[in-house]
Amino acid sequence: MTATHTARPHPAKQAWATGLTAFAAVMLMIAGVLDIFRGIMGIAQDDVFATTRNYVFQYDLTGWGWIHLVLGVLAVIISIGLFQTAMWARVAGVAIAGLIILANFLSLPYYPVWAVVMIAFSGFIIWALCVLRPEESAASPTTTASSTSSTPSSSTGTAPPRNP
Repeated sequence: MTATHTARPHPAKQAWATGLTAFAAVMLMIAGVLDIFRGIMGIAQDDVFATTRNYVFQYDLTGWGWIHLVLGVLAVIISIGLFQTAMWARVAGVAIAGLIILANFLSLPYYPVWAVVMIAFSGFIIWALCVLRPEESAASPTTTASSTSSTPSSSTGTAPPRNP
């Protein structure tokens, strides 16, 4: 008798996996919307940001606003994919959250408190997307069982003998 079984995840683990994916999707959506607003602020009125002299990564704040706007739009699109639990969205979510961390690190002197908040948001997003193993997040686990027996059972309904 040959049988192959895929272990079903425990219902609590499956709920945990679904919860983490939903958490990451919501957080990425919020981070994306906030980044869109930050981008609009930088494009429309860059005097909102504090200017720091002698900063190594000095750049035009209007151009940086466009970068935040694009990152925010991408984050919102990817978060929609996370709501659908698409694998491409998990990978892209980690990548876009990493880019948001880099963008906010580079803009620390211009809006320091907000940059630190966004870095923390993105760190939680990456954690939520990476801590979950794909086999734990399967919505409907599959069990493959193929039973073949070399000795057919008798007509009395008894099972064939098992080999230890």
